[in-house]
Amino acid sequence: MITINEYLEQNKERFLNELFELIRIPSISSQSEHKADMYRCAEKWVELMLAAGVDRAQVYETDGHPVAYGEKILDPSLKTVLIYGHMDVMPVDPIELWNSNPFEPEIRDGKIWARGADDDKGQAFMHAKAFEYLVKTNQLKCNVKFMIEGEEEIGSPNLPKFCQEHKDMLQADIILVSDTSMIAPDIPSITTGLRGLSYWQVEVTGPNADLHSGLFGGAVANPINILAKMIADVLDENNHITIPGFYDDVLEVSAEERAKMAEAPFDLDAYKKSLDIAKEWGEAGFSTNERTGIRPTFDICGIWGGYTGEGAKTVLPSKAYAKISCRLVPNQQHEKIGQLFQSYFEAQAPECVKVKVDYLHGGPSYVCPITLSAYKAAEKAYFDTYGRMPVPVRSGGSIPIIAAFEEILGIKSILMGFGLGSDAIHSPNENYPLEQFFNGIRTIPSFYKYFCE
Repeated sequence: MITINEYLEQNKERFLNELFELIRIPSISSQSEHKADMYRCAEKWVELMLAAGVDRAQVYETDGHPVAYGEKILDPSLKTVLIYGHMDVMPVDPIELWNSNPFEPEIRDGKIWARGADDDKGQAFMHAKAFEYLVKTNQLKCNVKFMIEGEEEIGSPNLPKFCQEHKDMLQADIILVSDTSMIAPDIPSITTGLRGLSYWQVEVTGPNADLHSGLFGGAVANPINILAKMIADVLDENNHITIPGFYDDVLEVSAEERAKMAEAPFDLDAYKKSLDIAKEWGEAGFSTNERTGIRPTFDICGIWGGYTGEGAKTVLPSKAYAKISCRLVPNQQHEKIGQLFQSYFEAQAPECVKVKVDYLHGGPSYVCPITLSAYKAAEKAYFDTYGRMPVPVRSGGSIPIIAAFEEILGIKSILMGFGLGSDAIHSPNENYPLEQFFNGIRTIPSFYKYFCE
């Protein structure tokens, strides 16, 4: 039987040419002039899936950009893997910072340079080729479905509705995603958690107009002073959030998983040097990586009020504003946290000011238990390729659609990423190392093997 390495060697040039055809389509979902390109890209995905061996594939309409779907059903009684990826890419601006045409892929220094090379055309394409190998060599032992959407880079606004309308079609045992990264080329990792988000805008009003700070200062409350103190009081001396009930639903991470997370290489001195800070900061009792991965946060994203122009103006302002966010961890509900903060902040306000809290948006968190059988299959698959077990990583960021999959479809996701932090996704000169691209194609068939076993 032909091995995956032999298949790769025989088809390497074809794989790259097919990927480059996909990359050349400027499928920028956020820009209306590229709407036709979104359909071109969806049709290209249908073509690729059919060539790889699915039984059927088609483009589905949504209220926004299309979804490309394909499936191969060997036997309804077998396990089913649902592949999720996205065909849309970020804008390329500022174009003058690119060293080559972002939509004309080039290979330099062992890397593919182009917009979408990693995020997510390169990584999603790996799944099509791994699937092709299993089909062509008669090694596929489960059903496989592909769902490639066109709106991930703008927040997947229409995918939840698509999932709701096609729940039966999308039923699977696990969702497999490659849209994340590894710690290093020789240190594989699996993203096991994504933080959720709650976001507010706060308005504090004092007097009905700006006042002279000399004539009224000390007798009338300054909204900026009040706002600053209210914000400061949300964190105690251990940087613990003081909002009543805030931690009630926090899912505590086991000592076993914390120990595994600690295996990830991390140089605190290099971290501080890269950010030009003298000391790290955060909740007492947790490491820097734990603070950004497994603990919730409270941050002021913007604050303003009064006079901010050139020179001095002795004014006691009428209003002060702040934009505030909390990153949330598994089991915390963003709607609940949204209400808890609003109630707390309004109750803390002294009578000398009026406080208005507007909830702007939010999204749920996600966690994948490391005891899940599909997670164990992914671990073994990485080991086959890299010769070491992957490190579980909790990401500080958010991918709300992953949590939506679990809520709507009732299916867990495994985040098997092969990108690197140096790939410059969303930035000029995005790239993807060829070795990571080919290693992804080598690793994914092993996941199917162990998952089916």
